[in-house]
Amino acid sequence: MVNDKMANSKVVFDIFAQICQVPRPSKHEEKISKWLQDFAASHGIECEADEAMNVIMRVPATPGYEDHEGVILQAHMDMVCEKNGDVTHDFMTDPIETYVDGEWLKAKGTTLGGDDGIGISMALAAITDPDLRHPAIECLFTVDEETGLTGAMKLQDGKLRHKRLINLDSEDDGQIFIGCAGGVDTLAKMHYEPLTNDKCQMSNVESQLAIRLSVSGLLGGHSGDDINKGRANANQLIVWFLARIWPQTEIQLASINGGNLRNAIAREAEVVIAVPMAYKEQIRIEWNHFVAQMEGVFGEVEKDMRLELETCDMPESFIPTDKAYRLVMALCECPHGMIAMSAEMPGLVETSTNLASIKMCQESTMHGRPYIEVNTSQRSSKEASKHHLKWAVEQALSLACDEVTHGDGYPGWAPNPNSPLLEVVKKAYVDLFKDEPKVLAIHAGLECGLFLEKYPYLDMVSIGPQMYGVHSPQERLSIPSTERCYQWLVRTLETL
Repeated sequence: MVNDKMANSKVVFDIFAQICQVPRPSKHEEKISKWLQDFAASHGIECEADEAMNVIMRVPATPGYEDHEGVILQAHMDMVCEKNGDVTHDFMTDPIETYVDGEWLKAKGTTLGGDDGIGISMALAAITDPDLRHPAIECLFTVDEETGLTGAMKLQDGKLRHKRLINLDSEDDGQIFIGCAGGVDTLAKMHYEPLTNDKCQMSNVESQLAIRLSVSGLLGGHSGDDINKGRANANQLIVWFLARIWPQTEIQLASINGGNLRNAIAREAEVVIAVPMAYKEQIRIEWNHFVAQMEGVFGEVEKDMRLELETCDMPESFIPTDKAYRLVMALCECPHGMIAMSAEMPGLVETSTNLASIKMCQESTMHGRPYIEVNTSQRSSKEASKHHLKWAVEQALSLACDEVTHGDGYPGWAPNPNSPLLEVVKKAYVDLFKDEPKVLAIHAGLECGLFLEKYPYLDMVSIGPQMYGVHSPQERLSIPSTERCYQWLVRTLETL
C-alpha cells in the first residue's frame, strides 16, 4: 500500500544548503566526493568511490519490497561556475551564497548549482527517509558532467546492479524526458607573434586612439536548453561590429575575450583596439548605429543588454593585422545558434552549435608563442548532423586558426516511448497531481546515452524541478516545484 503521508521536502533543502558549502567546480570534485562519502558513513549507508571519484551508495529494500526490482537514482556532483563581472568569488574555495526571493532560490551574483545539486539532494533525502518504503536503491553520483561527461565515461562495467534508472538532472516542472542530444566540442587555436608599438603597422602611435568595446548584461544560459530562445551571444556581437568597421578604418586589434564555458551562451565580451585619431568620430557613430540595431534585434529578449565604448590606455602590443583580420572573419563565419528543429518531435531543437568562448592565452609549450583559443560545442539528436556541423565549424575556424581539434563527444539517448518505467513515473504523477505530465526529449546533453553504452538493458527516464537561467548567474530554482518533484520521486519509489 502506498504511503499517503506527504514526503518531507524540507530535508531536500537542508541537504542542498550543506552542498552549497562545498566547492565543486567541474574537474575539481575532490571535496564534494569526500562529502558524499562522509554523508554515507554518517548514515550507515554502503558506499564506494571509483578512480574517477564517482560515488555509488546502496540501500536495501524496505520490508515488503524485497522481491521488487531495484532502481538507480542518478545525478552529477559538479556545477557550472559563472559569476557576474563585478562579483568577487572563488569557486575553488568559497561557498555559494543563496537567498530566497519569493518562491525562488537564488545565488548572490553566481550560478546557484541547482544543476545538479538539487538532484543529489532529492536522492539523499529519499534514501535517508525512515518512513519511505521502497525497493533496493543505488545512488550514482558522477563527476564532470558539465565539461565532458568524463565521470559517466569512466564508470566501470558491472558497477550498477539494477535495470531501472531515474536521472534527476532535468529542469522542467511536470515533464518526463526520455531522450537527449549527443554532443561534441570543437576547439581552435591561433598562434601569433605579438607586435610591440614600435613595430606595429600604425604610422604614428602617438596619433592613435585606444578604444575598449564591451558587451555585458546578457542573459546567457544553457547552450542546449536556451539556444532557441532568441538570446544574444556576446562573442557574436563583438565580432559583428569589428567586421563591420574593419574595411572602413585602420584597426589594430590588441585583445579579444568573451564567454567562459563551452556549455554556456556567452554573456560578456570585450575587445581593445587602436585606430588613428582621424577615425574617432566615425567609430563612435558606427558604434551608436550598431547599438541601436542590436537593441532592435534583441531588445525584447535582452532587457539588460549593455554595449559600451570607452577610450583606454594604449596597449603594449597588438596582434598582427593580417591574422587579426582573418580571425574576425573566421569568427563571423563560425555558426552559432539553432540549426534545425526535429521533424520527429515537434518543438524540440534537433541540431545547434554554441560559439562559447574566445580567450587570449599565454605562450604554449608547443609553439612558444601566445595564442587565441576559441571554444565551441555542437549538439544534435542525430549523429550524422552532429558530425557534419563540427566539420562546418572546423572549416570556418580554419580560416584563421592553425590548430583545430575535436573532443571525444558523447552519444545521444534515443527515446523509448514504450518504457515500463515511464508508465510507472507517469502514473505516480497523475495519482499525485491529477494531471498528465508531458513526455519529451531534451536538446541538452544527459549522461543517459553513455550509461546505455555500458548497460544497454537500462530502462531510463529523467525528471527534475523547474529551474531557469542555469549556467548563468541568473540561475533560479523554484521552491514549490522542488517540493512537487520530491513528492513525485517519493511516490514513484513507493509504487515501483
